[in-house]
Amino acid sequence: MRNIFQKIPILLPAALLGLLLCSGEAVADPTKYPQYAQYQLPKGVKPEFVYLNQLVDDIVQGKKPLIIDVRSAQEYQELHIKASVSIPLDEVPVQLEKIPKDRALVLY
Repeated sequence: MRNIFQKIPILLPAALLGLLLCSGEAVADPTKYPQYAQYQLPKGVKPEFVYLNQLVDDIVQGKKPLIIDVRSAQEYQELHIKASVSIPLDEVPVQLEKIPKDRALVLY
């Protein structure tokens, strides 16, 4: 227990720095992928934004959303959420018929 208290002077500033750097919402940069800047959702699709803690709560409660990684295949290979499915954004309209409609979808 004593070791924990000795590390507080180091841990507290690190935690505060983490909060300062990560406190805002992530904003997409449309200049990075200009081909998607004017992308429209299919009719009947209502977007709902969910925070990570809400997603975690849903999963813990036994809900099983389908998590779809819409980044490029290369980005997916570099790093992705475990159990997510890769469908690059430009392929979503083509793959729409194959996407299950009986569960929540999370696209990132």
